[in-house]
Amino acid sequence: MNKRANLMAYFCIHYPHKNELSKARLTKLVYLADWFSSLLDGKQLTNIKWVFNHYGPYVEDITSIATFDDNFSITPQQTIYGGSKYVISCSLNVENIDLSHRERSILDAIIEKTKTMYFNDFIDYVYSTYPVTASERYTQFDLPALAKEYKENR
Repeated sequence: MNKRANLMAYFCIHYPHKNELSKARLTKLVYLADWFSSLLDGKQLTNIKWVFNHYGPYVEDITSIATFDDNFSITPQQTIYGGSKYVISCSLNVENIDLSHRERSILDAIIEKTKTMYFNDFIDYVYSTYPVTASERYTQFDLPALAKEYKENR
């Protein structure tokens, strides 16, 4: 499994509210993993080329992996407002996830930070990150460079 799939699997296994792991939330959790890693270690955890799409960070990578990797499944569900969402789950055991202690610590911090956030609060949090507030729409994020810029300007 590649790094992206390992991150996804870790979130699927450890996120306390499994029914909240929609395609949108899981994508943005992986974005936060890359952003936190860029802030802490000067590099992304994945090789994803994040794009500022409409309102925030977006890529098709997470949905594609969930669609084509047999370790993941996507289940259609209804939101509390009656809309549709697609929840991603993983069939792997935690022992099959290949992540370093440092990487797991970063993911655990993200889970801890976001686990109590309802979807709108979560989205507001993601959209308040420096890459989103400092970039033009439809551009590609250079997260390590943005992290360096953010730390220099605080």
